[in-house]
Amino acid sequence: TGKAALTRFRFLEGYAGASLMEAELVTGRTHQIRVHAQHAGHPLAGDSRYGNEDFNRRLRRLGLRRLFLHAHYLAFTDEERQRTIEVSAPLGEDLRKVVQQLELQTDKGLDEQPG
Repeated sequence: TGKAALTRFRFLEGYAGASLMEAELVTGRTHQIRVHAQHAGHPLAGDSRYGNEDFNRRLRRLGLRRLFLHAHYLAFTDEERQRTIEVSAPLGEDLRKVVQQLELQTDKGLDEQPG
């Protein structure tokens, strides 16, 4: 606690009452993305500690069963081999299904607010 932390957020897609964001960690602190998202007024879906319970309940109805947080890209330096290691992974099937449900609500014009 008390240590500086920086997260850069980038808007990717908007849905009815929700947004898909990318977070770039400049520093690496415990719960950093979750705390910064909550502080900005946009808590992560499924976050029981820092999130919005009404919003979480809504997303559970759409099939969300865990924190909506996915590491799609990670890069680090392998000091021993003097090279950068890059890893990427697609969004998991469970989270893709939630996004599909959000898209359906958006297409139907259901701009439901949390709750």
